Amino acid sequence: MRLALYTGILLAGGYTCLTPALAADPTGDWRVADGVANIRVAQCNGSMWGAVSWEKQPGGRDENNPDASKKTRPTLGMATLIDMKKKPGADQWEGQVYNAKDGQLYSATITPVGTDQLEIKGCVMGFLCGGETWTRVGPPIPSSTANAMAKGAPKAAG
Repeated sequence: MRLALYTGILLAGGYTCLTPALAADPTGDWRVADGVANIRVAQCNGSMWGAVSWEKQPGGRDENNPDASKKTRPTLGMATLIDMKKKPGADQWEGQVYNAKDGQLYSATITPVGTDQLEIKGCVMGFLCGGETWTRVGPPIPSSTANAMAKGAPKAAG
């Protein structure tokens, strides 16, 4: 009887080891590190895009944008993660991040850490890098090719 019990435990443990880990999912709503905004990340045409879905201070404007025509555009709905493509063989996406604090675009990667954190890393010239960790604030949104991002979000080149 004991042998059967131990054998059952070993077999169950072996099957557990053979099941693949669930892939990390960056889609959903994320609170930025300083808590001033939430970013909704969704898949669109094979890439991940993120747009401001909530702001602590409503009525924000893109006042630090170097393009004078964009300085008055609302930050709510504005694209922040742009055309993030999955890196083969890794739970990581590469693309661009828009930093509204300085109005600049940076090369960036996003990497889910567990189910509730998303690491954002942006670089200038490939070596001057910085980043922060965002925290999930709700359940992941359903994956859909019909997910609409912010009106006027930049179109991917190519």
